[in-house]
Amino acid sequence: MFEQQVLEHLLFVVGGAVAALSLVACCYLLFRRSNAFAPDVTSSVRLRRWTATFFAAVTLCHFWYIPTKFLTSPDDVRQAFFITGALDFMTVIPLPVVIMLVMLQDRRRPLWPVAALVAPLVVGLAWSAVSRSDDLRLVIYGYFLLLCIGLFIFMVRATKQYGRWLRDNYADLEDKEVWQGFAVMALVLLAYMTYLLDVGGIIFHYAMETVDIVLICYLLWRVETLSDLSIPAGETVEETVTTEILEDSDYPSSMHSNIDALLKQHCEETRIYLQHDLSLSQLAHVVGTNRYYLSQHFSSQGITYNTYINNLRIEYFMSLYREAAATSQPVTAQQLAHQCGFRNYNTFSTAFKKMMGTTVTEWMRNFKDITKDS
Repeated sequence: MFEQQVLEHLLFVVGGAVAALSLVACCYLLFRRSNAFAPDVTSSVRLRRWTATFFAAVTLCHFWYIPTKFLTSPDDVRQAFFITGALDFMTVIPLPVVIMLVMLQDRRRPLWPVAALVAPLVVGLAWSAVSRSDDLRLVIYGYFLLLCIGLFIFMVRATKQYGRWLRDNYADLEDKEVWQGFAVMALVLLAYMTYLLDVGGIIFHYAMETVDIVLICYLLWRVETLSDLSIPAGETVEETVTTEILEDSDYPSSMHSNIDALLKQHCEETRIYLQHDLSLSQLAHVVGTNRYYLSQHFSSQGITYNTYINNLRIEYFMSLYREAAATSQPVTAQQLAHQCGFRNYNTFSTAFKKMMGTTVTEWMRNFKDITKDS
């Protein structure tokens, strides 16, 4: 009994610390404009605000659970559970989904459906609190389970679509992909779902506080390391393409057949592909066409813009390595990869293996062996 009381008092202290941490994180995102974790990255203001809202909700939820600690009547505890549950479904539960949607920057997705989906849960819990009845408890749990499954399927599809959009429009994917964030958010929703089932006792409450700490730290890092790629409000990718077609309605139809020559002249010969964060729109401007025609050109060849740029960089890498080997100049793959436009060696290594069917190390070793034999 004494140990149980100690654990409960300690949990109260831990909860206060987590509330303070989330409040500090909220203020940091709202009032600091520059990034501490990644100074070179311009993060999304919209994402910062929604994440700060989530941190504020985490702080508040620690306060509205305090009165439940002083309740002794089972009926009062059950009613308090319904009330705090309704508050959670209005704030802490849907906000991770909102944050994930904001992270997907291929289009500005509406956020009101999230509120519409959780509204039945809030209404059900509110009715249960007013009527002091458990009649809807299983219905609420069942609906929440189905909602989580549906959201998971939707987010998998949306994240895959976002990944394709990135590869069609950007040469460098560092600080842009969100699969990791999706995995973290999915685990968080799973933890919240388990928490609402009220299993595990006080140890599980400690686990949830740990989840909150990890999530706060992760989101702070993720918000500041995710580049802002957002497009203006009310505009979608399809609308952008349509606008370009209308603007270039007098564009020569023969231009499509000349894109190969234009790419060779303005991209390959000038080696503009070595430029970091070269986007499809930027290359289209340099080449003298628009992003729609250029995207269609790559699509007709069965490749993405990202693949095209990476292949050019890898070919340049191999030429630099051959020159260095011919003059016995000591170089490393990391050094050459950076010179070839890759900011991250792992990205280069993955792209190299995809193009050549072998690892960088194996290719370099085979090249040395062939050179010795000759």
